[in-house]
Amino acid sequence: MAIVDRRKPSSETKLFGLCPFWQSTTSSSSSSSTQNLNLNGSRRVDSTGNNNKRSSTVSSVARSLLPPRRRLRLDPANTLYFPYEPGKQTRSAIRLKNTSKSYAAFKFQTTAPKSCYMRPPGGILAPGESIIAIVFKFVEQPENNEKQLDQKSKVKFKIMSLKVKAGIEYVPELFDEQRDQVTIERVLRVVFLDAERPSPALEKLKRQLAEAEAALETRKKPPAETGPRILGEGLVIDEWKERREKYLARQQVEAVD
Repeated sequence: MAIVDRRKPSSETKLFGLCPFWQSTTSSSSSSSTQNLNLNGSRRVDSTGNNNKRSSTVSSVARSLLPPRRRLRLDPANTLYFPYEPGKQTRSAIRLKNTSKSYAAFKFQTTAPKSCYMRPPGGILAPGESIIAIVFKFVEQPENNEKQLDQKSKVKFKIMSLKVKAGIEYVPELFDEQRDQVTIERVLRVVFLDAERPSPALEKLKRQLAEAEAALETRKKPPAETGPRILGEGLVIDEWKERREKYLARQQVEAVD
């Protein structure tokens, strides 16, 4: 009977005896590498998120620094000229033209609503459409009886615009409901002109006022009638009936002859 010496370790025993240490080392190293990968990935995600935040912040700052996109062209561009007539209500005029590709609503505001008003105070312009607005202002008597010609006035006028859809009706509340989309087109200052002294600005103002009044009279006229003509009260002349009566009368004359 052969006796096996169990105290002598075999090569396989030695190899598997070392395996637990190798497995633990391998698992620890793999786990550490996986952990480092996760850390690197998390760092990469964090850096990407920070970059996105920075880019969004930079873009918002850039948008705030860019000038607003204007929809209206004003004439005059920065000034409202008024004839200097103390104690009277004088008028100024300004042309507004929609230069954008969409419908634009406009609205006037003033720092002196008790002594100034606009006609119209607001409205909607189609692309390429223009209108001349008339601004009324009461000119107060100066304290020292000095003429305030070509001087800046404390009264200011602000013109705002808003992009709207076609077919929408104008109401002033549009500018309150979409306050974030409102563009301040211009802040106009007031300059007084000598009404007794001719000047290019005064002549231009007179032409604009005359054009605005003519456009207002045209809008007041009733539309052209396309139906039957009415002469007097309740008398309707039908063109086809009139022709038929003439034809029958001519037939009767020919029959008599």
